[in-house]
Amino acid sequence: MDIHDLTRQLHVKNDTKIVLYVADGLGGLPQKPGGLTELETANTPNLDALAKVGISGGSIPVFPGISPGSGPGHLGLFGYDPIKHLIGRGALEATGIGFHLEQGDVAIRCNFCTLDAQGNITDRRAGRIATEESTPLVTKLRAVSIPGVELFVEPVKEYRFVLVLRGKGLGGHVHDTDPQRTGVPPLAPVAADDESKKTAEVCAEFFRQACQILAGQPKANACTLRGVSPKPHLPSYEEVYGLKAGAIAVYPMYKGLARLVGMDLVGNAQTLDEQMTVLEENWAKYDFFFVHFKYTDSTGEDGNFDAKVKKTEEYDAAVPRIMALKPDVFIATGDHSTPSMLKSHSWHPVPTMLVAKNCRTDACQKFGETECLRGGLGQFEARFLMPLALANAGRLTKYGA
Repeated sequence: MDIHDLTRQLHVKNDTKIVLYVADGLGGLPQKPGGLTELETANTPNLDALAKVGISGGSIPVFPGISPGSGPGHLGLFGYDPIKHLIGRGALEATGIGFHLEQGDVAIRCNFCTLDAQGNITDRRAGRIATEESTPLVTKLRAVSIPGVELFVEPVKEYRFVLVLRGKGLGGHVHDTDPQRTGVPPLAPVAADDESKKTAEVCAEFFRQACQILAGQPKANACTLRGVSPKPHLPSYEEVYGLKAGAIAVYPMYKGLARLVGMDLVGNAQTLDEQMTVLEENWAKYDFFFVHFKYTDSTGEDGNFDAKVKKTEEYDAAVPRIMALKPDVFIATGDHSTPSMLKSHSWHPVPTMLVAKNCRTDACQKFGETECLRGGLGQFEARFLMPLALANAGRLTKYGA
């Protein structure tokens, strides 16, 4: 029996509201031993005030020592075992832009990149090319033709686009072609199993034709292929938690994650301020809201400590608008840590805070990594956060006689 078997049996309906407010890549590290992290450096008066009346801890996205991708990180927050339910980034991106994946489709999240004359990567994200620049290039790539396979090439945002393969004999397990560093060429697509050999061959041919089409572009003159994945199946929030759930996110990948677990995509906000307005306008329509803030992650990946501090302060500044709606349960957390000193996702537990009228308040006085180490939630697997939210919202009945 897993946790969803229990929540299916125990969930009850009521009028309570839950808000899961996620700062992507929230956790960090100090620039020197004994110093302050990005979160601890930031001026976060609203989160600090809530820490005094809530309960805090550190969530472990997968297992101790495992650095998660955004997919597993969010699945854990949503209460799904990220080991059991592994979803490729391609499927998330495709679903997030509203593409209807069919059974047997293979979805791939692609990044435009910059190659030098020797074919080595000089910029893995093509200078974070703007969406208005990348979309016409995506349109050009629709000219790629491979016999026996139907190709769908769709723009996502900035340097990202989605490639969906449709045809017979396509497995969904091919290794990424992004080497995760510059100064080297993109990797060749390699099948992870026999069923995916044809898919790897198709990926290689797509890359070859794409480079021909993009030749001469100053920034986006090639692409890497990541997160090759088939269409997944997950039980919905309504099924396992009895919640009518809405997602307020900007980036397609996180919309895709939300859609895959049965959340409605609410509004079309592009800024945090607009996200708060969408939340206010739709407050009466849903039991649960997932509100996603991306930029604590992207600044961490860029290695920009000061910029991540500023984005953390933006995240904090929106809290009063959420709390003015009087949620019964408010959770502030992240899907993983992205320390700017590492410029990547990391294994460190993520600062997490739950505020509810019946939570057992701990001694934490601020919201930060050091304080969360001594918080009442302790260090816990992120997949248990949703049962805690349901319990504090009065949405779980007693187990057993």
